[in-house]
Amino acid sequence: MEKLNCDVLVVGCGAAGLTAALSAVEAGASVIVLERSGPEDRGGNTRWTEALLRLRARSDDGQPFTVTDDFVPGYASQPGYHIEPDYVSESARPYEEWGSILRTLPYLDPEVLGAFVDGIPEAITWLEGHGLKFERADYPFIFPAPLYQIYGGGEALVETLAPIVEAKGARILYHMTAIELVRDDEMGVAGVRAVHSKSGGVEIRARATILACGGFEGNPAMKVQYLGPSARFTRPVAAGGWYNKGEGIRLALDLGAAPSGDFAECHRQPVDPRSSASEALIGAYPFGIVVNSEGRRFMDEAPIDPILYLEEHCRRINAQPGGIGYFIADARIDEIPAWQRMIRSDQPAIEAGSLDELAGLLGIPADNLAETVAQFNAACPDEGGFSYARDDDAAIAAFMRGDLFDWGAVFDKLATSGIEPGKSNWARPLDRGPYRAYPIISTVTFTCGGLKTTRNGEVVRTSGALIPGLYAAGETMGIMYGTYIGATSVLRGITFGRITGRHAAAAPALG
Repeated sequence: MEKLNCDVLVVGCGAAGLTAALSAVEAGASVIVLERSGPEDRGGNTRWTEALLRLRARSDDGQPFTVTDDFVPGYASQPGYHIEPDYVSESARPYEEWGSILRTLPYLDPEVLGAFVDGIPEAITWLEGHGLKFERADYPFIFPAPLYQIYGGGEALVETLAPIVEAKGARILYHMTAIELVRDDEMGVAGVRAVHSKSGGVEIRARATILACGGFEGNPAMKVQYLGPSARFTRPVAAGGWYNKGEGIRLALDLGAAPSGDFAECHRQPVDPRSSASEALIGAYPFGIVVNSEGRRFMDEAPIDPILYLEEHCRRINAQPGGIGYFIADARIDEIPAWQRMIRSDQPAIEAGSLDELAGLLGIPADNLAETVAQFNAACPDEGGFSYARDDDAAIAAFMRGDLFDWGAVFDKLATSGIEPGKSNWARPLDRGPYRAYPIISTVTFTCGGLKTTRNGEVVRTSGALIPGLYAAGETMGIMYGTYIGATSVLRGITFGRITGRHAAAAPALG
């Protein structure tokens, strides 16, 4: 077996891995990066993401970005489940005074959240210094979302940082999968054993090892194990997710690392299963109905609460027979300005002149669909055309002032009555052909379960002690619970990648 040595070993070449490698090499460390794919696909999930960022607008280019006003409240509102008040109180004390139980609780502690929020402005400024640019994002759903994104998306991040990392002396080894953590005499981690897809094994010794290799969205067995039986109907939202098979998490847990993050949850997106495109999103369904393969509605397609969109709707779709639903609209949808911007599929709508014909094309019972639509139509209010006004300018203006945008202004409040499930907004009869439909499945963007870490990315053992030499960043660290706070995952990767790389570079040699 070939043997290599370095100061810092990074497993993973996405947002977290590359920022960790860059941070470490800039701190003077020798660095090796392991990447499962080849150079053309490097970056895992990061390569395919639009890289949306929950950042507050800055008044001029001289000011650093900061997080939105709802960032901290959003994370603080779902830090974990039913944590005892005594432990919550204890977490207000300095970390050095925490007991072993608190240090290992599956709980987003204030130390980590504080490091996240405080580290974002510096991380963004740092990346700008390395040539990345940031722009306003076009959000493909019904709400105006004054978010930012990396210009060129995640691919730009990967293809900007990887050459810089290599130019500064780091090595990126491709087609490599970590299969074992190398232990030292003090039960710390002294590197990994990895296997090349064609040429055999290698042992890489390092003072510090950073696991930045994603979650387990590309591992069908782990998905079903942690997310439940219906997860078998899901797939990664983009091709890069198939490379994230959970080895980093599993190897660390086997070594005694404390689990953290919501292992039963993931970030989901509704996509067209006919498409191979990255994030082939179907976001226009609030303007029609969604039925299952039996031709029955099963959810409120347009609830008032924005938090119920995407995540909750995907959960409900995933729970249907075969894990699939069908968005159906009639000709009235053309009254919605630019509704097509909410469809990111490269596949055309399934179109028919009648509901019976549409049912045949979808392979669902025509009688059931006819009954469902008739009941829905009878429950709709007596109104004319659609009322929908997505005012991106107003949202951005509110954002610039530091105000929270009034999401309720988007809704028309015209709801069904006397039907279950009801529809809270945009309830219009479906009675004008041609009829259009898109199939929808729930995909997994990333999983939420991972490893318990300190604010510096050090992995915590189940005893509450640190595992010497082992760090985690990005998806591999577990900080998210419940419903995902949107546009924060890439921020997590770049912020904790930078933090973890810097601290790993200063790690002492193991015994």
